[in-house]
Order: sequence, then C-alpha cells, then structure tokens
Amino acid sequence: MNGNPRTDAAEPAHPTISGLLEEHRRFPAPDVFAARANVTAADAAALRAEATADPVAFWERQAARLDWAEPWHTAHTWHPALPDEATGELTVPQAEWFAGGRLNASVNAVDRHVAAGRGDKVAFFFEGERGDRRTLTYAELQREVAKAAHALTELGVVAGDRVVVYLPVLLETVIATLAITRIGAVHSLVFGGFSAEALRFRVEDTRAKLVITTDGQFRRGTAVPVKAAVDEAVAGVASVEHVLVIRRTGDETPDLPWTPGRDVWWHEIVDRQPDVHDAQSFDAEHPLFIIYTSGTTGKPKGLVHTTGGYLTHVAYSYWAVFDAKPDDVYWCTADLAWVTAHSYVHYGPLLTGTTSVLYEGTPNTPHPGRHFEIIERYGVTTYYTAPTLIRSLMTWFPEGVPGASAPGGYDLSSIRLLGSVGEAINPEAWIWFRSQIGADAAPIVDTWWQSETGAAVMAPLPGVSTLKPGSSLGALPGLTTRVVDEQGADVAPGHGGYLVVDGTWPGMARTVWGDPERYRDSYWARFADRGYFFSGDGAKIDADGDIWLLGRVDDVINVSGHRLSTIEIESALVAHPSVGEAGVVGVSDATTGEAIVAFVVASDALTGIAGRSDAAAERAASLRAHIGTAIGPIAKPRDIVFVADLPKTRSGKIMRRLLVDLSEGRALGDTTSLQDDRVPGAIAAVLAG
Repeated sequence: MNGNPRTDAAEPAHPTISGLLEEHRRFPAPDVFAARANVTAADAAALRAEATADPVAFWERQAARLDWAEPWHTAHTWHPALPDEATGELTVPQAEWFAGGRLNASVNAVDRHVAAGRGDKVAFFFEGERGDRRTLTYAELQREVAKAAHALTELGVVAGDRVVVYLPVLLETVIATLAITRIGAVHSLVFGGFSAEALRFRVEDTRAKLVITTDGQFRRGTAVPVKAAVDEAVAGVASVEHVLVIRRTGDETPDLPWTPGRDVWWHEIVDRQPDVHDAQSFDAEHPLFIIYTSGTTGKPKGLVHTTGGYLTHVAYSYWAVFDAKPDDVYWCTADLAWVTAHSYVHYGPLLTGTTSVLYEGTPNTPHPGRHFEIIERYGVTTYYTAPTLIRSLMTWFPEGVPGASAPGGYDLSSIRLLGSVGEAINPEAWIWFRSQIGADAAPIVDTWWQSETGAAVMAPLPGVSTLKPGSSLGALPGLTTRVVDEQGADVAPGHGGYLVVDGTWPGMARTVWGDPERYRDSYWARFADRGYFFSGDGAKIDADGDIWLLGRVDDVINVSGHRLSTIEIESALVAHPSVGEAGVVGVSDATTGEAIVAFVVASDALTGIAGRSDAAAERAASLRAHIGTAIGPIAKPRDIVFVADLPKTRSGKIMRRLLVDLSEGRALGDTTSLQDDRVPGAIAAVLAG
C-alpha cells in the first residue's frame, strides 16, 4: 500500500534528468472559492491522516460514494511482482479491490439519481458541429440506456462479451457505453477518426462480438463517410456478429455499404425497445472496459479496468478535484474515446449527478471562438481541456479573448474552475488560461494521470492548494507519488528522475488484455524491489516537495551527457511573446550525441528555417538568446524551424517521434492517431526549403 516518505533521498552522481527551468509565481486558493470548497484545508489534512493511518479503510470510505447491491467481503488483496522461488523470474502482479461486492455502473451513473427525485435534472447539453442541439435529462437518459440495453441483448450480447464503439462525440456514444456496462459487457471505445487498420487491431485483439459505428461523421464542416472503413476493419473477423449503425450524416454520405444479416440500424432496433430495464449487479472485479494506449512505440496495449475500484477512484477524484457542485455545468473537451472522457465524462460527472456539455466538432469550426460561444450559451462553470488547445487559443487570440462588452466578445463569467489534462502545461499557457478564460480568479486543477492509473493521481485541491503554473503539485490524499533515480531512491529537491506511484490504488489497470507479462514488464518490473508502479514519465521535485513533469522518459534529450527535458525547453519557448506553440526533439549529432531541434509555431505565422530566411534567422537568434537566459546555454536549440502547425494526436499530444523522423529524413512511422494528417507534409516542405 501507500508507503510513508522515504529518508534515503540522495543526490545522484549523474542526474536522471536535469530540471533547469525555474517558476516562482504562486496563486493561493481564492477566499471565496475556499469558503465553499468540497475539500477545505482541514478536510485535506484529515483525509491525508486517514489514508496514512489505514489506506485500505480510506478507500473503503470512498467506495461508500457508490450504491452497492451487495457489500464486499475482502477490501483489498495485492500480490506484487516478486522473483519466483523456482525460476527467479518475476511473477505477474495481481490486485483486487472490494472483491465480492456487487454493483452496476449504469445504475450508479443514472438510475440512482432518478430514484432520488432528480430525474428532471439535465444530464447533457449536446451541440453538434453544425449547431444542432439536444438536451437530455437524467430520466430521459435512463430510458434511452434501457432501450439500448434491450437492443444489445436482442443482438446476442451477454455479460463478458466485448463491444467496440467507434463513434464521434454524440449522445448515442454515452448511451451505448452505459448500455454495454448495464448488461455486464465490456466496452472498448475507439476514436472515430482512427484508420481501418487501427480499428481492426482493436476489434481482433478484443475478439469483439459487436461494433457500433455511424454511417458518417461531420469533420470541419464536411460529412465524411465512415461505414466503408468499418467494413474493411471487420472483414473476415470471425468474432464480429453484428455492426450496429447510427444514422448521423444520412443523405450527405450516400452509397452506404451494407451487409444484410450483419448490419443493423440503431434507430430500427433501439427505438422499438421497452424503456425500462432491470439491471443485474456484477462483481467489483468484473471488467468494465478495455482502453488501448496510443501505440506510438510498439503494439498498443489493451489496459483492462474493472468496475468497483475504478468507479470508486473516479467518483472520489471528480468530487475532490473538480469540486463538484449541484449547480455545476461541466465541460470536458476530450473525445469520448480517450481515457480522460471515460473517467470524466462517461462516469465521474454522472456518478455525482452533474450536468455536462458535449460538443461534436473541432474548436475552430466554423470560427476560433466556438468554445467560448458554447461556454456562454450553457453557462459552463468548469472547463477541462488540454494544453494543446490552450496554446492554439493563444495563437488564435493574440490580443486576448474579447470580453462581453467588446464587439463580438464573449461572456465567460460563469467559469469558476479550470482544468488541464493530457501533458504538462507550459507556465505561460497556464497564465494565459487563468487570465483570459478564468478572469484572473478561477483556480486551475492541472491533473496528472494516465490510462493506466484510471483517474487523477496528482492534482491541486482547488480550495486548498497554492497553485504553481506548470505543476500538478502532488498526489491526492490516498495516493503517493515519488521522483526516483535509477535505483529507486528518492532524488533530492531540485533534481529530476523517474515518476513512480508508491503502492496500489483502486483505479489502477489490472492487466494488459491477453498479455499479463507485458503488464508486469511495462509497469512493475523496473522497480519491482521497491514495489513502485513506473509511469514512464520524467519529473523533478522542488524545495516544497512539489512535482513538475518533464515529459516522457523516451523524449528526454541527451546533449553532451546532459539529459534535458523537452517540456522545459518548450515551456521556455512558449514564454516568448512571438511563440504560440513549440515542439522540441533530439536528433543525432556527431559532436554532442544528440542536438536540440525546435519546431516553432510563431504567433505571426512566420514559417521557414533560420539558414534560409533573414526573418527566420533574426527570430531564431532572439529565441536562442531567450532560451540561454531562461534555462542556460546547454539548452539552446541547434536548429529552429518555424512551421504552421505541429503533428498532434487527437488527444492533443505532440507527436515528437514524427518530428524526429522528419528531421532525420526517415520514413514516417504510424500516423493513424494524427489530428491532421496534412501537417507532416507541410513540415517536410518547410525542411526541404
């Protein structure tokens, strides 16, 4: 379980990762916010004391946030990765939480709120890319989920079967997901823009019985056919018995391929079903969903999350971190297939009876202020988004977001809390976010977690924490994180190392689907002697004991023996007034081993390379000088390339691997998760001159 702080911190002879950028701005919790926060300073101290005294009992108390059909008989068991006595090989770790307890995820998300008399409360405000709108109350959601559950049963889906959901951000995506959990099947959501090849891998790996999709999708104002790609993905896959199709684009995507007997229209089978469904309960360790890592290196891993522990972690963290209030209108902008939306759209807000916003489209369709328009329309109080979007907004609104009193301005006064997720947020982007969207008052909960962790692990408590731009601060009560060196010893303040989670927790992924040894090797083998979960991220720890992310360990750049963080160099670049976004990579260099190359999106749309353009050369010299001052001469990029956009995944992360491929003239690796597949070609053209 979560251990007490170690005292064996030591300064390593060769720091794992150098943390060089300093950030000194501080923002205490506003008095007005703190006065009515779910977690006060006294509460936080009590929660931490409880978790330290008896971690299992702490999580049992958090599990009481859920409705259980039957209580558990064993709160927690953990079999760590240990050397086998006979072979010496590490065993596969196994965790259980609330074993024997029975519950239903859909009932907890929907039915219990209706039973408590809150059926008329809005569950979702939906807005389509083209402006179509729909409001769904909890009572209406309950009826829609019931009908979809009956339809799935008619199609032969039973508890334990896997269902792949390949949909955009629609109300039906949430309805389908809840219907799958209601009957005890296992959902695996796949981003609706993934290629047929990426979809096929997930269908084959899960051995899915059913795939749910649309006829087409709206992307940047255009109706794009989808069904043909699904047919390609499922062709010859013996496990797939049906493809359930939601009509979204209709006549705008004609020539719809159709396989009689296999393909079924959603509206034809769902609409005729009864709107009442008697849900069964399932064991707490019953699989809830399989979510795949992006596959940027190697085959994607299908992480398995189970029901009771995951829902406990999500419900607790949503209540504590997002300070859930009965009158909140919450908006998480993540695509519904990403883990962010699993935890903080599909489940977290619904478990607490919150009203959420769903928006189908891209943030700049048909104009860059679309998100602000939606915030104003629905009175959004909590806005949770990715650093990538924040940096994009900075470039779209270089003079700042026009206020309600300005021509064409936006009223964002409903915002009381902001959130960041996906990767480390640059301090200047954090400041812009707080100033322009939070009116210099709304706290920002900068959350660190992963698909593997299930829900937030590190985040500020908005009514308690003094915020530091760019830092998630530390672990939530009930969890413990450390920054350690190669041997697993805590690094000294001011130094960088590997970010690990000490102990187990309810929301953790239980295994990799079909490959438990990969689960062991990826997350537990490296620090098996300490029992630490290895996150794959680098981080540094400051004098206060707070943690700053330094990016993926694989993204660290080794310049003449100095291991430098891409995040810190990018943050320094974004702090320059001429820079909107930056992606920094290491490329091969005969002299230094690796050299720093910075791809910069300039706020004035400058493109080109320093050696081929006077304007680019002048700007690059200014940026190198700025980096030298902000971090030090060792961090000055060898090359600075000004580009119109960066290659990003649809979850908002910069695909630095592709930038390395482009820099070194290699064939591009897997690009199926790209947000815009035109970007690499545009960068290649700039590099070619």
